[in-house]
Amino acid sequence: MKIVYHERFKEVYSGDPASKPGRIECIYDELKEKFEFVEAEAATEEDLQLVHTQNHIENVKRLKAYKVALLAVGGAIKAARLAFEGEPAFGLIRPPGHHASPNHAWGFCYFNNLAISVEKLRREGKVKKVLIVDFDLHFGDGTANTFKNVLDVTYYHLPSGNREYQLESLSSFLSTQKNYDLLAISAGFDRHLEDWGGILLTEDYRQIGKLLKNFAEDKCEGRRYAVLEGGYNLEVLGKNVKAFIEGFR
Repeated sequence: MKIVYHERFKEVYSGDPASKPGRIECIYDELKEKFEFVEAEAATEEDLQLVHTQNHIENVKRLKAYKVALLAVGGAIKAARLAFEGEPAFGLIRPPGHHASPNHAWGFCYFNNLAISVEKLRREGKVKKVLIVDFDLHFGDGTANTFKNVLDVTYYHLPSGNREYQLESLSSFLSTQKNYDLLAISAGFDRHLEDWGGILLTEDYRQIGKLLKNFAEDKCEGRRYAVLEGGYNLEVLGKNVKAFIEGFR
């Protein structure tokens, strides 16, 4: 398991909760002694064009977050490449991306990191069928919009309900799926009991990681990666991410 990261992800690029000071550091501190880190590289404008319109790209270029957003996309692409090569990966990146549609974005997002990374591998002919699982508290409308007419890409968002129902729903969904070339995860941690969702325990993220790992090993030749989306309580965020990665590795 490799962690894709860049020091610039610590930068405070806006006033929104995803850019909160210390948010990346609290995760980094939990992972730094236990995992190998590799450095993210900035995406190109051509990478952005795989998903986004030129109008949307130009709008984001005017913002302070543009340069770090390029690194977030590049970090997701690197994580996807590692996964394709057989090395599970986690993108410790920000800004998040799952609310970024082809021509607009909201919810602290600018570019759809995960969608671009999936489409990059698809356009290169490395993968065809991809399963995207999103366990952030919020529905990833940007990802769903990007792939709504793409039959070979399936987007699944963990439903609402109590913690037992959520874990059972994920297990049940995965049991219905056939083979894929790649498993890509939008990993949001704001469902936690002490975060916005007030539902999941830290150990539940470990269980989610295990379920997804087992599915990938059974149905995707082990090819799997995840990228950070939400999660805002800095007291628990790092522990939740670590628990997920320990299950997913």
